[in-house]
This record gives sequence, structure tokens and C-alpha cells, in this order.
Amino acid sequence: MLNYISEETHPAPVNLELLTERLKVLAEPKRLLIFNLLMEGVQCNCELGDSLQIPPNLISHHLSKLRAVGLVNVERDAVDSRWVYYSINRAALEELNAAFGAFFDPNRIQPRQPKCGPQALVIPSEISVAKK
Repeated sequence: MLNYISEETHPAPVNLELLTERLKVLAEPKRLLIFNLLMEGVQCNCELGDSLQIPPNLISHHLSKLRAVGLVNVERDAVDSRWVYYSINRAALEELNAAFGAFFDPNRIQPRQPKCGPQALVIPSEISVAKK
């Protein structure tokens, strides 16, 4: 649970825990590069390693993190199960796009008066007297 956001008084338009989890995984530069390559289409571990000049064991590590949060799908070759292919989980990508759109929607910004500081000390009746 995100302790610094009160879901009761300020409900978020998205599942913040899932969004946070996915963004943490994508925040690692190599994972973001892998995700970017997978946006070009299905790839195997060796193709990703060759493109990024990363050893296969590290590619596998990063792919396992991407899979754990549901961003990447894995499929074994039907003929030779030694070959494993990775692709973007389209449903998760659509969720991520929707979450960003909803979370960063400028229409969420509401007019608000701070409850503390100098502005909070002004009483509305004093404002009307000062204007006269």
C-alpha cells in the first residue's frame, strides 16, 4: 500500500500499486531498452543480447523481472522447446497507457485553497471588507 497517498480522501483513477511496481521495473535502463526492442516485435534471448551487447544470463534476469510484473509474455517454440520467444503483453501495455492517461490527466487538477500558511489565515469576511 502506498502510505503517503490516502485512497479514502484522494482516490486515484488507477491502481497505484500496480503502476508503481511496473514503473520500478521499467526504471532500470537495461529493462527499458529490452522493452523498447520488444516493441519492435517478438525476439529471442540471443537477439536481445546481441542487440544490447549484454550476456544471456543478464538478459534472462531482466526478462524475468519484466515477466513478473506482467509486461512481457514468453512462449516456447512448438517444434524445438529449447527456443524461447519474448513479446510485449499487449493487455498490460494497454493498461499502462490507460493508467498514464488517467493519472496524468490535467482535468484532475482541482482549484484548492491551502489549509496552512499565510493564505489559510485570511478569513473570507476580511477579504470583502478590504475590497471596500
